[in-house]
This record gives sequence, C-alpha cells and structure tokens, in this order.
Amino acid sequence: MLFICTHNSARSQMAEGLLNARFGDRFLALSAGTHPTGLHPLAVQAMAEIGIDISSHRSKHIAELRDEEFHYVVTVCDRAGETCPFFPRARAQYHTPFPDPTSYPAETELDAFRTVRDMIAAWIEKTFAPL
Repeated sequence: MLFICTHNSARSQMAEGLLNARFGDRFLALSAGTHPTGLHPLAVQAMAEIGIDISSHRSKHIAELRDEEFHYVVTVCDRAGETCPFFPRARAQYHTPFPDPTSYPAETELDAFRTVRDMIAAWIEKTFAPL
C-alpha cells in the first residue's frame, strides 16, 4: 500500500502510521510525496496522542518507490491526485482526498491535524477492516 500526498509531511504520513498500526498484520503501508518537504511536527504530535509513533518517518519522493509493486496506491490530497504519475506495477490506484491541516490558521492548526487524523482513521477502518 502506498499513500501519496504532495509534501509527504502530514496526511500520507498519518495514513501510513494508522494503517500499519491498525492492520499491520495484513498490510504494509508506505508513503511518499510528489514534492516532499519533511515530516510536519504537528502530524507527529497528533499521532502520538493516539499512541502511534511516526517520529522516525521521513518524507520520501515517489521516485524512490517507483519500481515497487503495490496492491493499492492512494492519493490523499487533490494536488497529488492531479500530479501523481501512474504506477504501472500497482494493482489499483485510488484518489481519496482529505483536507490540508496546514491550511488552517496557526491557532487552530493542531485541532485541524487531529480532525484530519480522525477522518483518515475512520476511512481506513471502513475501507480495510472488511478486507
């Protein structure tokens, strides 16, 4: 499973951490970005609040994983959905956008990260628990 977002700093990183924590016995998730910038500290904090440590993650460019075979490739932001190349070795590609938590005012940004984290968690439960 590969989660892709533009910067590979928040949404794709949280999705990777959530899927591995909840369904790591059945899936292996990785994440990458079309223009990686580094792991966002509020993503790390929001995930730590629910007991998932993503502090050792690093932002990766999709080119690093281009030759890997994935069952699923999921873009989790609109920008990546528009610019993400086709992964020829993926069995299926999906686009499931989530809001950008960094687009909120600084005073509400942590709450935005928590909200987006919870949205991704709900989607992962709904999508992967039955598989």
